[in-house]
Amino acid sequence: MLSVHNSLSGKLEPLKPLKSGEVKMYHCGPTVYGTQHIGNLSMYVFTDILRRTLEIEGFKINQVINFTDFGHLTSDGDLGEDKMSVGLRSEGLEPTLENMHKLGHKYAEEFLEDIQKLNIETEGTHFPYASHYVPQQIELIETLEKRGYTYKTTDGIYFDVSQFPEYGRLGGVSGEKEESRIGENSEKKNQRDFALWKFGDKGWESPWGTGFPGWHIECSAMILALLGEQIDIHTGGIEHIPVHHNNEIAQSESATGKTPFSTYWLHRAHVQIDGRKIAKSEGNVVYLSEIIEKGYSPLALRYLFLLSHYRTPTNFTWEALDAAQNALKKLKIFMWTPSVHEGEIISSYHEDFVRAIENDLNTPEALAVVWNLIKDESISAGDKQTTLLEFDKILGLDLENNEFEIKNIPADVQELIGKREKARASKEFKKSDELRDEIEAKGFIVEDSPTGPKIERI
Repeated sequence: MLSVHNSLSGKLEPLKPLKSGEVKMYHCGPTVYGTQHIGNLSMYVFTDILRRTLEIEGFKINQVINFTDFGHLTSDGDLGEDKMSVGLRSEGLEPTLENMHKLGHKYAEEFLEDIQKLNIETEGTHFPYASHYVPQQIELIETLEKRGYTYKTTDGIYFDVSQFPEYGRLGGVSGEKEESRIGENSEKKNQRDFALWKFGDKGWESPWGTGFPGWHIECSAMILALLGEQIDIHTGGIEHIPVHHNNEIAQSESATGKTPFSTYWLHRAHVQIDGRKIAKSEGNVVYLSEIIEKGYSPLALRYLFLLSHYRTPTNFTWEALDAAQNALKKLKIFMWTPSVHEGEIISSYHEDFVRAIENDLNTPEALAVVWNLIKDESISAGDKQTTLLEFDKILGLDLENNEFEIKNIPADVQELIGKREKARASKEFKKSDELRDEIEAKGFIVEDSPTGPKIERI
């Protein structure tokens, strides 16, 4: 059984879904005002490992990844400019709803292309745009208003945190220790109160006038509409814990009267670049397109992410990506020279791999199992490859395909190498020697090694 570190309790807990055989998950999606950098993308490699693991364990997955296409202010709270407005201005577009929709769609499609390159499964996943759920957001705010959780200021409708005594239980957020969120708005009753609706000249019509919903209410409304009043797993970056996710809990549980809103909360640590925080203002940003342009496989980046536990910061450097690419290349070449792919799953290694993954998705330990298997001289190439293909159902490194050149070895020679490996696995040593002679007649020499046959041109 999979156990995960629940940010709500701060403990490792076995996963027990609300409904037997089904898991409902919501992953905070990108704000689509520009290209997503590798730090943003790392989040969805983590959630993909989670999904693949749950599917292997037999669960039906109902998951949502949203697109935030308005309302996410630059402060992550109630201050600053809407990030979509920043994106519109950078592209020389007028700040209209029509242009906002166009910009959001453009970068949402780019995001979908990027996660496809990273071999992230999307079949059956809902990808709602926040702007398509404004009526549901208004309805949710009205419910909170009727239940006495809101108040009005000159700039919007706010959630009154004092009416929700358990506010901040996620991550143990304390109002006394927390930095003030009041900023320039002295009308807020409490530093932790947050906007449900912001007034403005542009936006949507509502019972409170023209404006737009707050960022936090978007996620709650989409979850309620697509997944229901309670879900099993909610994920996001660690930066979402203090404000965004605590706000979601408060407004959702206050509106429905049901607790917990989500049983498990999982959060991914940040990705750094050369040991520094990713920041466009400092020019410290790397995009997947840049990685591909430099000749790297997108799956090398996926491999690099898997080298760190999702709750541990990942430090991206080009040297680290070089090492990840080389490791991935060795792994794929092992899978394809020869391409036997016929054998048995080695139960001892499979148990070690599953144990690592079920321990809070410990991908670094799972990769260690991969290389221990490859180095084990007592196991045939066919059994190794078959076992690795089973591992790859979770790792998602696309071991069934090889994007790397295999030393220009002709297809007929590769076929002979494969036949020879099968003969060796069956202990047909005479046939194995005959096939070696055939390979040498074609100008190649075979040297057997713990990691498989090494092929060199004579």
